[in-house]
Amino acid sequence: MTNMQKANKNFPRIISVSRRTDIPAYYADWFMQQVERGYVTYPNPMSFKPVRLSLRPAEVLFIVFWTRNPHPLEKHLERLDELYQRAYYFHFTINGLPKTLETNNPPLEFALDTFGRLSERYPNQVFWRYDPIVISDLTPPDYHLEKFSELAERLRGATTRCYFSFVSWYLKVQRNFAKATQAHGVNFRDAELAERLEMVRRLNKIAAANGMTLYSCCQDALCAIEGVAKSRCVDIETIREIAPERYRKLRAAPTREDCGCYESRDIGYYDSCPHGCIYCYANINRDKAKAFYDGYLQRRKLPMDEVVSDRVAFAAAV
Repeated sequence: MTNMQKANKNFPRIISVSRRTDIPAYYADWFMQQVERGYVTYPNPMSFKPVRLSLRPAEVLFIVFWTRNPHPLEKHLERLDELYQRAYYFHFTINGLPKTLETNNPPLEFALDTFGRLSERYPNQVFWRYDPIVISDLTPPDYHLEKFSELAERLRGATTRCYFSFVSWYLKVQRNFAKATQAHGVNFRDAELAERLEMVRRLNKIAAANGMTLYSCCQDALCAIEGVAKSRCVDIETIREIAPERYRKLRAAPTREDCGCYESRDIGYYDSCPHGCIYCYANINRDKAKAFYDGYLQRRKLPMDEVVSDRVAFAAAV
């Protein structure tokens, strides 16, 4: 059996676009180029070797978009609808944090307007992420409660789901926090579980008052609060709700502790998102990500777009 035959055996697949970078915001045109040619080549996140994945509609079960700014993708939605029959949902992050923490995020009003348009086009397929919650001098607990309340009221009727988590203190996040402390005098701290639970109790009341359910991402201890659900950000049951005819049994494929996601293939590159979020898990540093994006703007291609086929592994579990 050839590699191509082995790859085809497990089709169709859920495509994640993308946890690693904001493709709708910065690489929407590139994504459409790959869609039109029927496949995408991207790096294996562990070995960095090229992997090829079919994007032919018959071989795509569903698409999960992750973004803070889907506006650049909007001009392509008619074509995507034609090809994939609206078989996607959107994780749309709106935090409204200060620019010290989110340097290049879209203006809040712009993001809210975009969310409204998208949810009108795709009812029950656009989910709000208030994620992650960062506790700092600039953003103490009361800040988040007030900001969350403001945003929930503005998004009322546009979505029934809000996904959230408290920031994970990975080493690269700690380094970026330390740089911010040095540059801006902002101090950060990690909330203890008791404090998190108290915040979530209050957030949950706000969410419920605005017709939303809270979904805790990769932090199951927070599901102790009644009404807070475990998040499965890539979720076959959500797909079944949106498009019952596309349901199939899939295995769970957690990406980290407490992750509830099902198996999917993520086509993004690490160190490529120039949003400049200080807490980002996918970038080692913002300068490296900006340089990657600048290179894309010059060439309008990504590094593995033209890798010859005999050097490519066909997607199996990456």
